[in-house]
Amino acid sequence: MSRTRTPVVTGWFTGEGDDFHLLGTRCSACASVFFPREDTFCRNPGCSGGALEEVPLSRRGRVWSYTDGRYRPPSPYVSDPELPWEPRTLIAVELTAERLVVLGQAVTGVTVADLTVGMEVEVVPGVLDEDAETTWTTWHWRPTGTRG
Repeated sequence: MSRTRTPVVTGWFTGEGDDFHLLGTRCSACASVFFPREDTFCRNPGCSGGALEEVPLSRRGRVWSYTDGRYRPPSPYVSDPELPWEPRTLIAVELTAERLVVLGQAVTGVTVADLTVGMEVEVVPGVLDEDAETTWTTWHWRPTGTRG
């Protein structure tokens, strides 16, 4: 029996492999980019408001900050409370073109000892959790080997 692949949050990412992207929205009036996406109004307080259009975000960015998450995350993240929690490496990544910072997990095997501020990383598809019926998909950050 195969598991159904289900995004942890629908509409935040799309694609597979080299076509994988986080999805944001851009305001047509001020060009501000938002992630998580915004579908109702521009959050820029200096903007009079414009139409919001979906845009794929840059696939690469630079480590802005990082830590190891030693707690079970809250909803919408899914995890089995009966199983022991394993710490996860969390990375805040600056996307220069969009002028924003996006938080996410590192790929499996990457620890805080492997990271430095300014290091280049790329977004890749990831798995947050699995149960008997569902594979919960998300995004992860993977170092590219380039240091800032």
